[in-house]
Amino acid sequence: MNFTSKHAVITGGANGIGRSITEAFLREDAAVTIIDIDNRPPDGARFFHGDIAEKEVLERFVDSLDKPVDCLINNACIGRCGLLDCSYEDFEYVQRVGVTAPFYLTQLLLKKNLLAPNASIVNISSTRAGQSQPNTEAYSAAKGGISALTHAMAISLSGKARVNAISPGWIDTTRNVFEGADAIQHPAGRVGKIGDISEMVLFLCSDKAGFITGENITIDGGMSRLMVYHNDHGWKFNG
Repeated sequence: MNFTSKHAVITGGANGIGRSITEAFLREDAAVTIIDIDNRPPDGARFFHGDIAEKEVLERFVDSLDKPVDCLINNACIGRCGLLDCSYEDFEYVQRVGVTAPFYLTQLLLKKNLLAPNASIVNISSTRAGQSQPNTEAYSAAKGGISALTHAMAISLSGKARVNAISPGWIDTTRNVFEGADAIQHPAGRVGKIGDISEMVLFLCSDKAGFITGENITIDGGMSRLMVYHNDHGWKFNG
């Protein structure tokens, strides 16, 4: 996977999974530009400070780019409550960050001829698009939206770019050690690491994935495939 002459753009690239993706591209000698509301960019990345929920910010960001984009990683999202306590404004803000911004950013790159030939777009979705905890409607809706947006964009950009999504499960962004029930509920035997996601991003952006588009790849250690009942895997019902 040779990214020496490639330009990667990553939203939300200053922290967590986004930072790991940024560092992975930098390690592979790609030119990396990130946009984030946090002022903690990794060394070596070109940084634009701004909120992708704002239309004008996205327009200024695209105008600031000095070269076409080979790899666009729509990573940024935010969770902001749910049905029990989420305001109209909060719910709508999450959708703007998680769905509208990836759509509009891609559209801007296309209109301004800044999407490189044979580009790769990777949208970071979540297993929350298909399963939920209580009071997480804003985040779950955004992740369901980005999953659907992925296959729609893959068709619209046929011949111009490949578009895929990754749906992480439980990914530890704190480098803690999780053992016992936390680990064994995953058929893979552990909680996910941020590198599990960033390495898949690199693969999907490489020529090795040249026949993959419109896909949503779940990376959750098999957790969403495991049926758990009373007395299974260390869980007991205490109702």
